[in-house]
Amino acid sequence: MIEDGRCWLENTHLRVQVRPTQGGGLGRFDWLGRDAAFPLLRPYESAHPEESAAFDPNRLACYPLVPWSNRISCGGFNFAGTSVALSPNCPGEPYPIHGSGWRRAWTTQSHTADEIQLVLDERALDAYSYRAMLTYALREDSLEIELCVTNTGNATLPFGLGLHPFIALHDGVTLHAPAARVWQNDGRSPLPLENVPVPTGWDFQQPKALPNEVLNHCFLPWSGQATVHWPGQGMCLHMAADVDAFLLYTPRDADFFCFEPVDHPIDAVHLPGGPLAHGMTALASGERLCRHFVFRVEAAACGTGDPREATP
Repeated sequence: MIEDGRCWLENTHLRVQVRPTQGGGLGRFDWLGRDAAFPLLRPYESAHPEESAAFDPNRLACYPLVPWSNRISCGGFNFAGTSVALSPNCPGEPYPIHGSGWRRAWTTQSHTADEIQLVLDERALDAYSYRAMLTYALREDSLEIELCVTNTGNATLPFGLGLHPFIALHDGVTLHAPAARVWQNDGRSPLPLENVPVPTGWDFQQPKALPNEVLNHCFLPWSGQATVHWPGQGMCLHMAADVDAFLLYTPRDADFFCFEPVDHPIDAVHLPGGPLAHGMTALASGERLCRHFVFRVEAAACGTGDPREATP
């Protein structure tokens, strides 16, 4: 179904609102197994009556990260003899953030009751030129997402991909997301300073409530499996991805937290050893990179579930 430029996917268990022209993102992701729809991600709400004039992608339920994740410092970077210039792209942010796909209008290639494919062509003379393909598909109790990028520029560049979901808190959650280390920052800027073992208070090797502090860090290596549990609702969201890092963002006084599966840490292009040592992939002209993500819902007094049931 298409409604005011928003496309809906629905099956017996799940309903998803896709907003192709608004970052290719999701406006809603709901479970339909009870009397009322249960929002798994924070639903999109417009801040202004004139939504098209005031669209803020950070109000979406989820959006794609392409052709890189999070922030890049120093106004860009050099790679294999090519200089890439990047300017701030979000109000209030001193650094360019989350690539460009989240702030672009995508085109719908195909749309059925339970699957949609979007495409974005981006051309920049001194930055990234690429074609991105984004597929959302409902498969029984799971939302499957494929994000692919092809380098359409002339120079070989490091690419990275991820997702940025805003997970609903409801009346409290626990998180299970095994990771051994974390890139710490100074608490004022999210740019990484030191890679250290995960502190006890941030260790999600076993299910744990979110810490009562603001976090904005990259954890890795990650197993690629995570579970959000809403004990008060007896609901779980199992996540699986073929990436080995995640960003955890826990803002104060919010109704969400962000668990972002990504393939590279913040500012990977400037970390010691360079971007390829930190998960990014060098793509020559015409080469392609794909990542896969699965969000599987379990409605029960659940724990970590069986990760084999949510494998991308």
